[in-house]
Amino acid sequence: MSLVPAQRAAWIVVLAGGVAALQVGKLPPALPALQAELGLTLVQSGFLLSMVQLAGMSLAVFMGLWADGMGLRRSMVRGLCLLALASGLGAFATSVTALLALRAIEGLGFLLVALPAPALIRRLVPVAQLPGMLGVWGAYMPTGTALALLAGPLFIPAWGWNAWWGLFAMVSLAMAAALLRAVPADPVAAQPRQSHGAVGSWQRLRSTLGARGPWLVALTFGMYSGQWLAVVGFLPSIYAAAGVSGALLGVLTALAAAVNIAGNMASGRLLQRGWAPRTTLWLGFGAMALGSTLAFAAVTEGWPWLRFAGVLFFSGMGGLVPGTLFSLAVRLAPGEQQVATTVGWVQQLSALGQFVGPPVVAALAAHAGGWQLTPLLTLGCCAVGAVLAWAAGRLLSQAQSRS
Repeated sequence: MSLVPAQRAAWIVVLAGGVAALQVGKLPPALPALQAELGLTLVQSGFLLSMVQLAGMSLAVFMGLWADGMGLRRSMVRGLCLLALASGLGAFATSVTALLALRAIEGLGFLLVALPAPALIRRLVPVAQLPGMLGVWGAYMPTGTALALLAGPLFIPAWGWNAWWGLFAMVSLAMAAALLRAVPADPVAAQPRQSHGAVGSWQRLRSTLGARGPWLVALTFGMYSGQWLAVVGFLPSIYAAAGVSGALLGVLTALAAAVNIAGNMASGRLLQRGWAPRTTLWLGFGAMALGSTLAFAAVTEGWPWLRFAGVLFFSGMGGLVPGTLFSLAVRLAPGEQQVATTVGWVQQLSALGQFVGPPVVAALAAHAGGWQLTPLLTLGCCAVGAVLAWAAGRLLSQAQSRS
């Protein structure tokens, strides 16, 4: 059955998010080459992994306001163009400092793409299809990451990391053109909105940050995102140090990211079948705690395939968390005009988690001489996330009982 134009446009929006996620996922498979060419240390690699989140960590909520003001489609197109520019310049970088600066710029472009997308999907699809489509949107990050992790170990040895950066510049430009052609123009693109001036923007920001719902969703997302990027982001380096290389390295790391897609899709289906968000969040965090323990604890050192199964369990079942949280972000936003701002705040604390997680795991590994202390971070994040999930579920129940 063919898709109507609005549904097709919603899928283009999801695809654009996947292309933006490629910019995040392009780095992990390139780390061994960058370490060899530029002499990156393990901790520097951790900061390079997380630097793309600098803009999100400091500016996401304001970028949400800005994206709403400039228009949702226009924001995504500009973000893709900025990603193309930064990645193109990165292809010619010769120092760690330049790469770090350009990764921060890529983080800004990523926000311009990712923040307006849920609100744009909400505008494009019927209300009945929104939970399922938001579950699909929740898979944009693991999809882009998995593709990059799969292709990187095959592409980089043959063409080099510089060409890898240049490839993603061209892909981002092509996606910007496709989005511009397929997605209807913003209703307000041709004229400024009086109600969304400086005063209106600050009112939306105050109402968003003054409500409990956006805080609970954002903090929970931070507990998830920091540990997920820390584990999946370092997998290429972990496997390369263990002697795994080439196509096998790409398949193993890409599979670890790809199974997260299934978890995101499952969350949408479970929520549509009446599962409570708190239940899916508890299931996801519990699985992440168990999976990370199997993957990195010293007692499983002699069982490499059990460790890999733990990674798959960690990532796959953990996918229930972001898919559920995107749905909660829309439902717990203070109002219709605060959805993009709420998503911005969620992204900001998610980025904070992703900024902190990889360097902390790298520091633990450097201190211990291995990855066996990684569960200290993941178990702590899961415990805090479970408590926050309980509070968010209680708040949602209260809101539903009042409506």
